[in-house]
Amino acid sequence: MAHAEYKKWLEPDNLTKLRSWARDGLTNEQIAKKIGVKRQTFQRWVKTYSDISDALKKGKEVVDAEIEENLISTMKKHTLKTTTYAMVKKDEMVLKAERTKFMNMYKLDHPEATKNEILIATAENVDVYERIAQRQVVTEVDPNVSSMIFWLKNRLPDKYRDQTFKKLNEAQARKAIADAGISEAQLKALKEEDNPSNRTVIVDDVAKMKELRDHENSTDNEGD
Repeated sequence: MAHAEYKKWLEPDNLTKLRSWARDGLTNEQIAKKIGVKRQTFQRWVKTYSDISDALKKGKEVVDAEIEENLISTMKKHTLKTTTYAMVKKDEMVLKAERTKFMNMYKLDHPEATKNEILIATAENVDVYERIAQRQVVTEVDPNVSSMIFWLKNRLPDKYRDQTFKKLNEAQARKAIADAGISEAQLKALKEEDNPSNRTVIVDDVAKMKELRDHENSTDNEGD
């Protein structure tokens, strides 16, 4: 039966309902439970039918936009309204009417459902209590510094990035350059040391210098 039910959720009114649920922050699993199908079935609908997928996506985009607006609002001086609610049991006639309406709708959507399944679904979806607003308090709130820092670091990273990390990165770059210079100088020194023409002989006596020169000349003559 689940294979046939997807058609009703392609209707404009039900797509609006899906978009609304997504906007309210419900997950796909919660939405699947709300419409009475398995999570796997609903996931298949999302992948197969672009209208359903788009409805969920648009609903979630609205949530993202609202969160962004709320973040921006905290960076400015603003007022905060706090409402205190009381959970009050619904009037028996009102509760009975809501239950009857839900059961009739559920029967139409799930003609194969048993009486027990209908009663369970009604109990899960029709609340016995309702919230009644009791009192509202309005408080003036100063700008949130943490929100401002977060926004500036992400929107203007070159200007407002964490200076500690910036200095550390610069120091590490300087150290790397210095280490490379030292390694290059050491390698050059080793190459020069291995070259016989670069060897230096130190003598502390003019006579020893003459003796050394005569020895080199005699060696050259023998070679000739």
